[in-house]
Amino acid sequence: MMSAVGSDDAPTDIELVMAARGGDAAGLGVLLERHRPGMRAVALSMLGWSPDAEDVVQDAILVGLSRLGELRDPAAVGPWLRAITRNAARMRLRSADRETPISPRADDLPTREPTPQEALDDHALRDWVWTALEALSEPLQTVVLARYFSTATSYDQIAALCEVPVGTIRSRLNQARRKLGDALRASAASAHVDTAALTDQRRREAEDMLSSAANGRFRSTLAAATVPDVRLVGPQGQRGRGRDTLTDIMDSDLAAGVSQRLNGVAAGRRITILECDLLSPPWDPQHCPPAVLWLMTLGDERIETIRLFHPNP
Repeated sequence: MMSAVGSDDAPTDIELVMAARGGDAAGLGVLLERHRPGMRAVALSMLGWSPDAEDVVQDAILVGLSRLGELRDPAAVGPWLRAITRNAARMRLRSADRETPISPRADDLPTREPTPQEALDDHALRDWVWTALEALSEPLQTVVLARYFSTATSYDQIAALCEVPVGTIRSRLNQARRKLGDALRASAASAHVDTAALTDQRRREAEDMLSSAANGRFRSTLAAATVPDVRLVGPQGQRGRGRDTLTDIMDSDLAAGVSQRLNGVAAGRRITILECDLLSPPWDPQHCPPAVLWLMTLGDERIETIRLFHPNP
Protein backbone atom coordinates (compact mmCIF):
# COMPACT_ATOMS: atom_id res chain seq x y z
CA MET A 1 0.00 0.00 0.00
CA MET A 2 1.11 3.55 -0.67
CA SER A 3 1.79 5.56 2.48
CA ALA A 4 1.57 8.84 0.57
CA VAL A 5 -2.21 8.51 0.31
CA GLY A 6 -2.56 9.06 4.01
CA SER A 7 0.22 11.64 4.40
CA ASP A 8 -0.15 15.38 4.89
CA ASP A 9 1.24 16.10 1.43
CA ALA A 10 -1.15 15.21 -1.37
CA PRO A 11 0.30 12.42 -3.53
CA THR A 12 1.12 13.23 -7.11
CA ASP A 13 -0.70 11.67 -10.05
CA ILE A 14 2.43 9.64 -10.77
CA GLU A 15 2.44 8.23 -7.23
CA LEU A 16 -1.27 7.43 -7.44
CA VAL A 17 -0.95 5.70 -10.80
CA MET A 18 1.97 3.61 -9.59
CA ALA A 19 0.11 2.75 -6.38
CA ALA A 20 -3.02 1.75 -8.33
CA ARG A 21 -0.97 -0.42 -10.67
CA GLY A 22 0.45 -2.11 -7.61
CA GLY A 23 -3.01 -2.98 -6.32
CA ASP A 24 -3.55 -0.08 -3.89
CA ALA A 25 -7.32 0.50 -3.86
CA ALA A 26 -6.98 3.69 -1.82
CA GLY A 27 -4.60 5.16 -4.38
CA LEU A 28 -6.95 4.18 -7.18
CA GLY A 29 -9.91 5.76 -5.42
CA VAL A 30 -8.07 9.03 -4.82
CA LEU A 31 -6.91 9.11 -8.44
CA LEU A 32 -10.38 8.60 -9.92
CA GLU A 33 -12.09 11.02 -7.55
CA ARG A 34 -9.44 13.66 -8.28
CA HIS A 35 -10.15 13.55 -12.01
CA ARG A 36 -13.88 12.78 -11.98
CA PRO A 37 -14.86 16.52 -12.03
CA GLY A 38 -12.78 17.10 -15.16
CA MET A 39 -14.25 14.03 -16.83
CA ARG A 40 -17.75 15.12 -15.89
CA ALA A 41 -17.12 18.61 -17.29
CA VAL A 42 -16.09 17.07 -20.61
CA ALA A 43 -19.19 14.88 -20.72
CA LEU A 44 -21.53 17.75 -19.82
CA SER A 45 -19.97 20.07 -22.40
CA MET A 46 -20.69 17.51 -25.13
CA LEU A 47 -23.93 15.87 -23.97
CA GLY A 48 -25.56 18.50 -21.80
CA TRP A 49 -27.38 17.77 -18.56
CA SER A 50 -28.67 14.26 -19.22
CA PRO A 51 -28.34 10.72 -17.85
CA ASP A 52 -26.04 10.03 -20.81
CA ALA A 53 -23.39 12.35 -19.38
CA GLU A 54 -23.10 10.45 -16.11
CA ASP A 55 -23.24 7.11 -17.96
CA VAL A 56 -20.30 8.21 -20.13
CA VAL A 57 -18.25 9.24 -17.08
CA GLN A 58 -18.91 5.93 -15.34
CA ASP A 59 -18.09 3.94 -18.48
CA ALA A 60 -14.92 5.96 -19.00
CA ILE A 61 -13.84 5.29 -15.42
CA LEU A 62 -14.25 1.56 -15.91
CA VAL A 63 -12.31 1.69 -19.18
CA GLY A 64 -9.60 3.79 -17.56
CA LEU A 65 -9.37 1.32 -14.69
CA SER A 66 -9.07 -1.67 -17.01
CA ARG A 67 -6.44 0.04 -19.18
CA LEU A 68 -4.38 1.86 -16.59
CA GLY A 69 -1.44 -0.42 -17.34
CA GLU A 70 -1.32 0.95 -20.90
CA LEU A 71 -0.90 4.58 -19.86
CA ARG A 72 2.50 5.63 -21.22
CA ASP A 73 3.00 8.75 -19.09
CA PRO A 74 1.55 8.50 -15.55
CA ALA A 75 1.87 12.28 -15.18
CA ALA A 76 -0.66 12.67 -18.03
CA VAL A 77 -3.37 10.56 -16.40
CA GLY A 78 -5.76 13.53 -16.16
CA PRO A 79 -5.70 14.38 -19.90
CA TRP A 80 -5.77 10.65 -20.65
CA LEU A 81 -8.96 10.11 -18.63
CA ARG A 82 -10.57 13.18 -20.17
CA ALA A 83 -9.64 11.91 -23.66
CA ILE A 84 -11.33 8.59 -22.90
CA THR A 85 -14.40 10.51 -21.74
CA ARG A 86 -14.36 12.71 -24.84
CA ASN A 87 -14.19 9.73 -27.17
CA ALA A 88 -16.92 7.97 -25.22
CA ALA A 89 -19.16 11.02 -25.56
CA ARG A 90 -18.44 11.26 -29.29
CA MET A 91 -19.40 7.65 -29.78
CA ARG A 92 -22.55 8.21 -27.75
CA LEU A 93 -23.46 11.17 -29.97
CA ARG A 94 -22.81 9.14 -33.12
CA SER A 95 -24.98 6.23 -32.05
CA ALA A 96 -28.38 6.16 -33.66
CA ASP A 97 -30.37 5.38 -30.52
CA ARG A 98 -27.95 6.65 -27.85
CA GLU A 99 -27.93 3.11 -26.45
CA THR A 100 -25.08 1.66 -28.51
CA PRO A 101 -22.35 0.13 -26.29
CA ILE A 102 -19.10 2.05 -26.23
CA SER A 103 -15.45 1.05 -26.25
CA PRO A 104 -13.88 4.48 -25.79
CA ARG A 105 -10.18 4.98 -26.34
CA ALA A 106 -7.69 7.70 -25.67
CA ASP A 107 -5.79 9.20 -28.58
CA ASP A 108 -2.49 7.65 -27.47
CA LEU A 109 -3.84 4.09 -27.24
CA PRO A 110 -3.37 1.38 -29.90
CA THR A 111 -5.43 1.66 -33.09
CA ARG A 112 -7.07 -1.73 -32.60
CA GLU A 113 -9.49 -1.41 -29.71
CA PRO A 114 -9.47 -4.52 -27.52
CA THR A 115 -12.66 -5.80 -26.01
CA PRO A 116 -13.16 -5.07 -22.28
CA GLN A 117 -12.32 -8.68 -21.50
CA GLU A 118 -9.07 -8.49 -23.49
CA ALA A 119 -8.15 -5.27 -21.70
CA LEU A 120 -8.72 -6.84 -18.31
CA ASP A 121 -6.94 -10.05 -19.26
CA ASP A 122 -3.84 -8.02 -20.16
CA HIS A 123 -3.95 -5.88 -17.03
CA ALA A 124 -2.32 -6.48 -13.65
CA LEU A 125 -5.58 -5.53 -11.90
CA ARG A 126 -7.59 -8.19 -13.79
CA ASP A 127 -8.13 -10.60 -10.90
CA TRP A 128 -8.77 -7.74 -8.48
CA VAL A 129 -11.52 -6.34 -10.74
CA TRP A 130 -13.13 -9.75 -11.19
CA THR A 131 -13.02 -10.38 -7.45
CA ALA A 132 -14.89 -7.10 -6.99
CA LEU A 133 -17.43 -8.16 -9.61
CA GLU A 134 -18.07 -11.34 -7.66
CA ALA A 135 -19.10 -9.20 -4.68
CA LEU A 136 -22.06 -7.78 -6.62
CA SER A 137 -25.49 -9.35 -6.35
CA GLU A 138 -26.55 -11.68 -9.14
CA PRO A 139 -28.81 -9.10 -10.91
CA LEU A 140 -26.09 -6.42 -10.80
CA GLN A 141 -23.35 -8.79 -11.88
CA THR A 142 -25.50 -9.96 -14.78
CA VAL A 143 -26.01 -6.47 -16.21
CA VAL A 144 -22.30 -5.64 -15.85
CA LEU A 145 -21.23 -8.84 -17.62
CA ALA A 146 -23.77 -8.28 -20.39
CA ARG A 147 -22.92 -4.58 -20.81
CA TYR A 148 -19.13 -4.92 -20.87
CA PHE A 149 -18.38 -8.54 -21.75
CA SER A 150 -20.92 -9.63 -24.36
CA THR A 151 -22.53 -8.46 -27.58
CA ALA A 152 -25.92 -7.98 -25.89
CA THR A 153 -24.83 -4.56 -24.66
CA SER A 154 -27.57 -2.07 -25.52
CA TYR A 155 -30.08 -1.31 -22.79
CA ASP A 156 -32.88 -2.82 -24.89
CA GLN A 157 -30.96 -6.06 -25.40
CA ILE A 158 -29.98 -6.38 -21.73
CA ALA A 159 -33.59 -5.70 -20.74
CA ALA A 160 -34.76 -8.49 -23.05
CA LEU A 161 -32.07 -10.81 -21.75
CA CYS A 162 -32.98 -10.15 -18.10
CA GLU A 163 -36.73 -9.87 -18.79
CA VAL A 164 -37.08 -6.53 -17.00
CA PRO A 165 -37.88 -2.98 -18.21
CA VAL A 166 -35.15 -0.78 -19.70
CA GLY A 167 -35.48 1.61 -16.76
CA THR A 168 -34.58 -1.22 -14.41
CA ILE A 169 -31.45 -1.93 -16.43
CA ARG A 170 -30.35 1.71 -16.17
CA SER A 171 -30.95 1.62 -12.43
CA ARG A 172 -29.05 -1.64 -11.98
CA LEU A 173 -26.09 -0.39 -13.99
CA ASN A 174 -25.91 2.77 -11.91
CA GLN A 175 -26.03 0.71 -8.71
CA ALA A 176 -23.43 -1.69 -10.07
CA ARG A 177 -20.99 1.09 -10.95
CA ARG A 178 -21.24 2.58 -7.47
CA LYS A 179 -20.96 -0.76 -5.69
CA LEU A 180 -18.11 -1.89 -7.90
CA GLY A 181 -16.02 1.00 -6.59
CA ASP A 182 -16.83 0.00 -3.00
CA ALA A 183 -16.07 -3.63 -3.77
CA LEU A 184 -12.70 -2.72 -5.29
CA ARG A 185 -11.71 -0.92 -2.10
CA ALA A 186 -13.00 -3.75 0.10
CA SER A 187 -11.25 -6.50 -1.85
CA ALA A 188 -7.86 -4.82 -2.31
CA ALA A 189 -6.13 -6.89 0.35
CA SER A 190 -8.11 -10.11 -0.05
CA ALA A 191 -7.36 -13.21 -2.08
CA HIS A 192 -8.42 -12.64 -5.67
CA VAL A 193 -10.19 -14.89 -8.12
CA ASP A 194 -7.88 -16.56 -10.65
CA THR A 195 -9.88 -15.30 -13.60
CA ALA A 196 -7.79 -16.92 -16.31
CA ALA A 197 -8.09 -20.37 -14.74
CA LEU A 198 -11.83 -20.01 -14.17
CA THR A 199 -12.40 -18.78 -17.73
CA ASP A 200 -10.36 -21.66 -19.15
CA GLN A 201 -12.40 -24.11 -17.09
CA ARG A 202 -15.72 -22.64 -18.26
CA ARG A 203 -14.47 -22.61 -21.85
CA ARG A 204 -13.52 -26.29 -21.71
CA GLU A 205 -16.90 -27.16 -20.21
CA ALA A 206 -18.74 -25.18 -22.89
CA GLU A 207 -16.73 -26.71 -25.72
CA ASP A 208 -17.41 -30.18 -24.37
CA MET A 209 -21.13 -29.46 -24.10
CA LEU A 210 -21.36 -28.13 -27.66
CA SER A 211 -19.29 -30.94 -29.16
CA SER A 212 -21.33 -33.54 -27.28
CA ALA A 213 -24.44 -32.45 -29.19
CA ALA A 214 -22.85 -33.53 -32.46
CA ASN A 215 -21.84 -36.97 -31.24
CA GLY A 216 -24.95 -37.97 -29.32
CA ARG A 217 -23.69 -37.26 -25.80
CA PHE A 218 -25.55 -34.02 -25.18
CA ARG A 219 -28.14 -35.44 -22.77
CA SER A 220 -25.53 -37.12 -20.57
CA THR A 221 -23.24 -34.05 -20.67
CA LEU A 222 -26.15 -31.82 -19.73
CA ALA A 223 -27.06 -34.17 -16.87
CA ALA A 224 -23.55 -33.85 -15.44
CA ALA A 225 -23.44 -30.06 -15.80
CA THR A 226 -26.90 -29.03 -14.55
CA VAL A 227 -29.19 -29.56 -11.59
CA PRO A 228 -32.10 -31.95 -12.34
CA ASP A 229 -34.73 -29.20 -12.41
CA VAL A 230 -32.60 -26.70 -14.37
CA ARG A 231 -34.71 -23.77 -15.54
CA LEU A 232 -34.53 -22.91 -19.24
CA VAL A 233 -35.75 -19.94 -21.23
CA GLY A 234 -35.26 -20.54 -24.96
CA PRO A 235 -34.55 -17.93 -27.66
CA GLN A 236 -38.16 -18.08 -28.85
CA GLY A 237 -39.57 -17.77 -25.35
CA GLN A 238 -39.72 -21.51 -24.67
CA ARG A 239 -39.78 -22.24 -20.96
CA GLY A 240 -39.26 -25.42 -19.06
CA ARG A 241 -37.90 -27.18 -16.03
CA GLY A 242 -35.57 -30.08 -16.39
CA ARG A 243 -33.28 -30.94 -19.26
CA ASP A 244 -35.79 -31.99 -21.91
CA THR A 245 -36.53 -28.51 -23.27
CA LEU A 246 -32.88 -27.68 -23.99
CA THR A 247 -32.28 -31.17 -25.39
CA ASP A 248 -35.25 -30.72 -27.73
CA ILE A 249 -33.89 -27.34 -28.94
CA MET A 250 -30.44 -28.79 -29.63
CA ASP A 251 -31.91 -31.86 -31.38
CA SER A 252 -34.09 -29.60 -33.54
CA ASP A 253 -31.08 -27.48 -34.53
CA LEU A 254 -29.00 -30.53 -35.39
CA ALA A 255 -31.81 -31.98 -37.49
CA ALA A 256 -31.92 -28.70 -39.43
CA GLY A 257 -28.15 -28.78 -39.98
CA VAL A 258 -27.42 -25.96 -37.52
CA SER A 259 -24.31 -26.01 -35.32
CA GLN A 260 -22.80 -23.68 -32.74
CA ARG A 261 -19.21 -22.42 -32.50
CA LEU A 262 -17.98 -20.96 -29.21
CA ASN A 263 -16.79 -17.41 -29.73
CA GLY A 264 -16.29 -15.95 -26.26
CA VAL A 265 -16.61 -16.63 -22.52
CA ALA A 266 -17.18 -14.23 -19.62
CA ALA A 267 -16.88 -16.32 -16.48
CA GLY A 268 -17.72 -15.62 -12.88
CA ARG A 269 -18.24 -18.14 -10.11
CA ARG A 270 -22.03 -17.72 -10.17
CA ILE A 271 -22.69 -16.33 -13.65
CA THR A 272 -21.21 -17.32 -16.99
CA ILE A 273 -21.99 -15.86 -20.42
CA LEU A 274 -21.16 -17.82 -23.55
CA GLU A 275 -21.08 -16.17 -26.97
CA CYS A 276 -21.66 -18.60 -29.83
CA ASP A 277 -21.84 -18.24 -33.59
CA LEU A 278 -24.85 -20.01 -35.08
CA LEU A 279 -23.85 -21.75 -38.30
CA SER A 280 -26.75 -22.31 -40.68
CA PRO A 281 -26.50 -25.17 -43.19
CA PRO A 282 -25.23 -24.42 -46.73
CA TRP A 283 -28.60 -25.35 -48.22
CA ASP A 284 -30.41 -22.87 -45.94
CA PRO A 285 -27.96 -20.05 -45.12
CA GLN A 286 -30.64 -17.83 -43.55
CA HIS A 287 -32.09 -20.53 -41.34
CA CYS A 288 -31.13 -18.92 -38.03
CA PRO A 289 -29.76 -15.67 -36.57
CA PRO A 290 -25.98 -15.31 -36.67
CA ALA A 291 -25.36 -15.70 -32.95
CA VAL A 292 -26.74 -16.94 -29.68
CA LEU A 293 -25.82 -15.93 -26.14
CA TRP A 294 -26.04 -18.36 -23.23
CA LEU A 295 -26.59 -16.71 -19.83
CA MET A 296 -26.08 -19.33 -17.13
CA THR A 297 -26.30 -19.07 -13.36
CA LEU A 298 -24.60 -21.68 -11.21
CA GLY A 299 -24.95 -22.95 -7.68
CA ASP A 300 -22.45 -25.37 -6.14
CA GLU A 301 -20.70 -25.64 -9.53
CA ARG A 302 -23.84 -26.91 -11.33
CA ILE A 303 -25.97 -24.88 -13.70
CA GLU A 304 -29.34 -23.85 -12.26
CA THR A 305 -30.70 -21.61 -15.04
CA ILE A 306 -29.95 -21.21 -18.74
CA ARG A 307 -31.26 -18.32 -20.81
CA LEU A 308 -30.67 -18.45 -24.59
CA PHE A 309 -30.82 -15.12 -26.38
CA HIS A 310 -30.19 -13.87 -29.93
CA PRO A 311 -28.26 -10.56 -29.52
CA ASN A 312 -28.45 -9.73 -33.22
CA PRO A 313 -31.68 -11.21 -34.60
